[in-house]
Amino acid sequence: MSLDPRAENVLKNLVETYIQQGQPVGSRTLSKLPQLGVSSATVRNVMSDLEELGLITSPHTSAGRIPTAQGYRLFVDSMIKASPFTQSAIKQLTERFDNESDPDALLSHASDVLSELSHFAGVVVLPNHAAARFHQIEFMRLSEARVLAILVTEDGRVQNRVLPSSESFSDAELVEAANFFNSRYKGNTLNDVRRLLIEDMHKDNDRMHTINRTAMQAASRVISEEESDKNKKDVVLSGEQKLLDVPDLCQIETLQRLFDAFKTKRDLLDLLDRSLKAEGVSVFIGEESGYLALGECSVIASPYQVDGKVLGTLGVVGPTRMAYSEVISVVDITAKLLSQALTKSSRA
Repeated sequence: MSLDPRAENVLKNLVETYIQQGQPVGSRTLSKLPQLGVSSATVRNVMSDLEELGLITSPHTSAGRIPTAQGYRLFVDSMIKASPFTQSAIKQLTERFDNESDPDALLSHASDVLSELSHFAGVVVLPNHAAARFHQIEFMRLSEARVLAILVTEDGRVQNRVLPSSESFSDAELVEAANFFNSRYKGNTLNDVRRLLIEDMHKDNDRMHTINRTAMQAASRVISEEESDKNKKDVVLSGEQKLLDVPDLCQIETLQRLFDAFKTKRDLLDLLDRSLKAEGVSVFIGEESGYLALGECSVIASPYQVDGKVLGTLGVVGPTRMAYSEVISVVDITAKLLSQALTKSSRA
């Protein structure tokens, strides 16, 4: 939608005033703003036009107006600039991420940072383990009947499994098995590794060296268990209790629907997945989400990655009346710092 400069200026200042004050904005309030420089009657006429376009609405009999989801959308798309972080603030945030090296801890830390800086709920969708790329596996003999398998993915995640063994292998044989496996499957996703394992074991079962066949069977079990674990903790949420203090979300029914969505996670996951292929930050305002539970909220999200490969998304869930330029900057810098930290962790 395209507005003339005067209408655009009125809408921009109305939205900014409403975000700051939280009260319906009247024409007299706007006409007093030096950046408008027009009379109250002129503002009133422009506001009437904006209301006909569905960009603002009157919540009750008050003469004031508030933005609609469509009005917020136009404001976000064409009237704001992200609030940049100072170099000092970026340095402090970078140091906070540098203090963590474990991927799981970094993801949890990112969720905390999002909530802390935005004052709303921070959410991080964990990587899909089955889509993670295999880096290497190691086998360590614990006893004659037990072997420890250590699976490492390219994003730095490590999974350990103790596996029973019907045969006794030397340390040298276990190293040989790991080397064979790593050279054959490195760089494939866990889903692909599992498929290739099944194919290779069927094709080469008679000719394959016993230790290599055992390595394949052991690795297949580790990957299968890793896939079954991936849904146990698919979202990290922080600061959702802060939404209890947001006046715009004070109605019990609104909060109940929202916290039910946090509990089930399905709708939230689906919404955040939409931003996986987006470049930069995505903003979902009110009913744009398509979910009743998020009808009074906005979700600002961005993908994070390792070495250029997108692993998941993170974002902020808050009321539609939020300081969009500031929260967009928070989400953007957190996604970049998390990506840098995870990449660094994967190379360690």
